[in-house]
Amino acid sequence: MSPPTLQDALLRWFARHGRDLPWRRTYLPYHIWVSEIMLQQTQMDRVILYFNRWLDRFPDIASLTEAREQEVLLLWEGLGYYSRAKNILKTADLLCRRHGGALPEDHGALLELPGIGRYTAGAIMSLAFNLHHPIVDANVERLFARLFNLTAPVKEKHTHALIWQKAAELIPEGKARFFNQALMEMGALICLPRSPRCDACPVRNYCEAFAQGVVNERPIAGKAKEIIPITMASGILRHQGKIYIQKRLADDVWPNLWEFPGGRIKEGETPEQALIREYREETGFYIHGLEKIATIKHSFTKYRVTLHCYSCHLQNNDTTPVLHAAQEYLWISEDELENFAFPAPHRNLINCLAKE
Repeated sequence: MSPPTLQDALLRWFARHGRDLPWRRTYLPYHIWVSEIMLQQTQMDRVILYFNRWLDRFPDIASLTEAREQEVLLLWEGLGYYSRAKNILKTADLLCRRHGGALPEDHGALLELPGIGRYTAGAIMSLAFNLHHPIVDANVERLFARLFNLTAPVKEKHTHALIWQKAAELIPEGKARFFNQALMEMGALICLPRSPRCDACPVRNYCEAFAQGVVNERPIAGKAKEIIPITMASGILRHQGKIYIQKRLADDVWPNLWEFPGGRIKEGETPEQALIREYREETGFYIHGLEKIATIKHSFTKYRVTLHCYSCHLQNNDTTPVLHAAQEYLWISEDELENFAFPAPHRNLINCLAKE
């Protein structure tokens, strides 16, 4: 009996070990689309929770077209990269106007939709429609770097193109849905970045890096990303039992999310001095009575933010701001904070309040 091909070995392994994920129970195009957008830059366990909650509120594309942006952003809060949620809204509207309220079974048409690039279009085509399109994520890049013992960083142009080519060539006829998922699952569960589980790998006999004993040296490291530290101050302004919040500008970082005023600490400033200045510059308010609540650290793609957080009060009874860095403001109760979408560091600050 001849040994199984690499494709057969992967498909058999996936049939036995593939995770039970909610979108795999249906393979509906809408489910695949939303899950793939959520999975960008987000851990699987976290996405499952958000995906189920999303479907409870928006079971189909038609329900999305009736949604308010703030409601969508609130549901998305905690996933980050809020442009993804806004693109889902834009795409839902286009689908209803141009494609009869459904995702088109056409790769080129998918690429024309907001927030859908080569990877997401390939995922929809292969996973939802089972059509012959490759998809390459970080898991597949790492797996192929080892399978084919690639000696250049996976993000280099030539290597990147080679991986996509291999991913397309390997797809068995009529089995794109399961094969593409098998590749990604292998990277997620077996061919790990550190301590790969070669003893449990169903395709180690096909792995050139394993044969040469260099698995832990693949993929070749590319140029390290520069991490930029940022130190900021933010304050929760209280007055007569209410809390001040403002809505960020539409063309700013975290567009249309709500926040507590604040900003970067300038050289020579203390966090308290920076917060007093930022409140005056952003709102015209003069604040006093600053009390430290917490120091929150948060990481973004290339930034590491340290946020010094305070409680503060108005110096007078003038509660109407002059907005210089926001488009809207409200005075609300602490309980009402749950009804508004905030950037992650500010939501962490709200959680600190709840623990007081």
